[in-house]
Amino acid sequence: MKFTRRDFIKGGVSAFTFSFGAPAFLSDLAIAQGASRRNLVVLYLSGGNDALSTLAPYTDPFYSSRRPTIAIPAGNVLQVGTDSAGRAVGLHPRLTGLKQIFDEGRLALIQRTGYPNSSRSHFQGTDIWNTANPITQLGSGWLGRYLDTLPSPVDPLAGWVTVREIPRAMMGDKVSVPAIPSVSGYAFQSPNTGAEVTYSRTAMAQMAANQPSDRPHLAFVNGTATAAIATLDRVASVGTYISTVTYGTDGLSQAFKAVAGAMVKGIGTKVFWVTTGGYDTHATQNTNAANNVGYASLMSTINTSLTTFYNDLRNQGLLGDTLILQFSEFGRRISENGSQGTDHGAAGIMMAIGGGVNGGLYGTAPNLNPFPNNPTLENSGGDVTFETDFRSVYARVIDNWLGASSVSILGGDFKKSSLTFV
Repeated sequence: MKFTRRDFIKGGVSAFTFSFGAPAFLSDLAIAQGASRRNLVVLYLSGGNDALSTLAPYTDPFYSSRRPTIAIPAGNVLQVGTDSAGRAVGLHPRLTGLKQIFDEGRLALIQRTGYPNSSRSHFQGTDIWNTANPITQLGSGWLGRYLDTLPSPVDPLAGWVTVREIPRAMMGDKVSVPAIPSVSGYAFQSPNTGAEVTYSRTAMAQMAANQPSDRPHLAFVNGTATAAIATLDRVASVGTYISTVTYGTDGLSQAFKAVAGAMVKGIGTKVFWVTTGGYDTHATQNTNAANNVGYASLMSTINTSLTTFYNDLRNQGLLGDTLILQFSEFGRRISENGSQGTDHGAAGIMMAIGGGVNGGLYGTAPNLNPFPNNPTLENSGGDVTFETDFRSVYARVIDNWLGASSVSILGGDFKKSSLTFV
């Protein structure tokens, strides 16, 4: 009889606790299930990123008039050309590394992504993007549903979350994903020292090996314990990774270093989740700050960490096997507020980066003139309206990168022929 984690919770078995972090099975299952080497790294910018400061429509006169203190001066933007509507756009001046990747044709900038009647709630907005369902946010996440489609047995390290809490996007009905914010912390914990630690681990493994068929809940618990023990050495190997570049000491850079190490060590992970915060910029946004404060600092961190990760993967020969997909739960309002910040808005920007990415500008920038019936704006001209449903981006990733069925995973056909970034 097969039990999932959900069955276990419903069964009320709570007599067992473990001092290590996550379920797992064996070490070579990614190969056994015929999985490709392709990796997906999802980068979530928590808080609601101001898309108009990431990619600025700097020639639009309403950009500067509606943002008198936070608009990026035209002479400072990193110009990336004009979109299909003839609107010139440019990256934030701190994104010099991403500009170089764009020039190499490996950065896709997908403008005005979102969905109808965008939520302004962080919690609901995040759940919508994580479940890929604007109607109801119950149940599993879009990446969890993808992992559920992998042939059984699924490698317990098929997914890796680099923060402490598992996002709904990574929750499946059949597959469990570990949260591993620290490679060194993902280890067997024992009050003993020296050789006693090894003895304790061996004893735990022997006890967990008892999986009686007539006691299925106990078998599930012990099976989960056995699986977790089996993954410890694989995760520990990531800590020995010597990168080809020097990563920053900030949390985002270190998360990317762990992801690179997991790829190089070949531990079996297909989908990585990386989160960085600080994007809820209601006050003192400091888009143009000369020092490392406010939004300018956020852009510096994104630029340095992503560029370092990109170069490391390229040096390791893994760039062609890796797709980085960036999103945030919503964009910001067009006009700055009285605190020189921006409030919760609607459509935003997504980025795709990787050796297999067809870079360039996808979609069009908004016309920021708040005239009635402006098709690129909504809420009386206060917000940017979406042009590309975010699920269309997911669909392209699922179909063309992960090799699964987006219609099945997303519960509908959201394919968009003009999205050819992979």
